[in-house]
Amino acid sequence: QVQLEESGGGLVQAGGSLRLSCRATGRYFHNYSLAWFRQAPGKEREFVAGISWNAGRLVYSDSVKGRFTISRDNAKNLVFLQMNSLKPEDTAVYSCAAGLLSPAQVVEGPYEIWGQGTQVTVSS
Repeated sequence: QVQLEESGGGLVQAGGSLRLSCRATGRYFHNYSLAWFRQAPGKEREFVAGISWNAGRLVYSDSVKGRFTISRDNAKNLVFLQMNSLKPEDTAVYSCAAGLLSPAQVVEGPYEIWGQGTQVTVSS
């Protein structure tokens, strides 16, 4: 089973960019579908982006489509979230998640492995 650790969060002005990374330890990373979720204060956790185990399916929420890009490097056990044109409403704790899922399950999951999260704050 893998374990996940995020990095790359921080404070950025509106219109800026950040790149989040999620490093996995453990075996069989390449078998896992991966996703980024976020949770803002007082709100429920929401799906942001997902990538299937073979990178054949990439899915984005409507709120980030065209601004965020998810990618993975199976050789290095990494998954990334490139975030451009950031808005104050993107402020949240971002967490990566992993699951042994088919491409069709990338949005709904269930994801059984979660990282601790990294804070992203976008100032106006």
